This record gives sequence, C-alpha cells and structure tokens, in this order.
Amino acid sequence: MNLTLLAQTPEDLPALAALLQDATLRAPDIAFDARGHRLVLLGNRYRWEAAAPSRSRAAMRIETTTRVQRQHWTQGADAVLNLLTIEWAEPHLTLSFSDGITLRAHCEALDLILEDLGDPWTTTRLPKHQL
Repeated sequence: MNLTLLAQTPEDLPALAALLQDATLRAPDIAFDARGHRLVLLGNRYRWEAAAPSRSRAAMRIETTTRVQRQHWTQGADAVLNLLTIEWAEPHLTLSFSDGITLRAHCEALDLILEDLGDPWTTTRLPKHQL
C-alpha cells in the first residue's frame, strides 16, 4: 500500500516526521525551485508502519518555501544522508540529518506532502542509532 500524507498544522507534523525518520537520500535528490516556492526531496523511506522491514521510494514536497539554508554539509554528492527528524518553528521547517547536518526551509506556511512513489521492497539493513 502506497502512502500519501499532508501536514498543514503543527499537530500534523509528528506523525509525518515519524514516518520519515531514517529516510535515506543523497544531496542531488534535493531540489529547490525558487520560482515555484517548492522544496522537493526524494529518498528511500523506512516503512515503520510495515510488519516486515522494508523501504519505499518517497517524495517530500514542501510548498510555500521562499529560502533554504544548509548547515554542516561537508559530504560529497555521493554521500548518503540519514533523516532523523523534522521540526516546525514558524516560519522555519528544519530537517535534521545524522552527523549534525541540517536543512532549514523558510516557509510562508506549513504545507508538506509525503508520497510513496512505488512498490516497497524488503530490506535487511535496519536503522541503527547511537544513544
């Protein structure tokens, strides 16, 4: 089953952020369309809601984005980024990745869409976190 979710209020965000925790992506899979006021991230979402370990290709669109800032992006284009959490503190949506990497989107409103793009596949690589 493919997933499509929308977050438009701060109360909507925790469930969507939980489903995106441990998504993996690469820097070239992040695109900011300044004219269209849209930030798009493509990645492989770990399917926390599934009974068996699996991932799904997913797109996250952040609408009404007027500016994007990156912090601690020292990895090369081929490096895999691991999404840890998403937080909203108006007017910023902050995506925190492992190794202290952050992406902060300045948004006119909270308007985030998560959509699975294809069939899931099984995986033997489970998310691991250091305490």
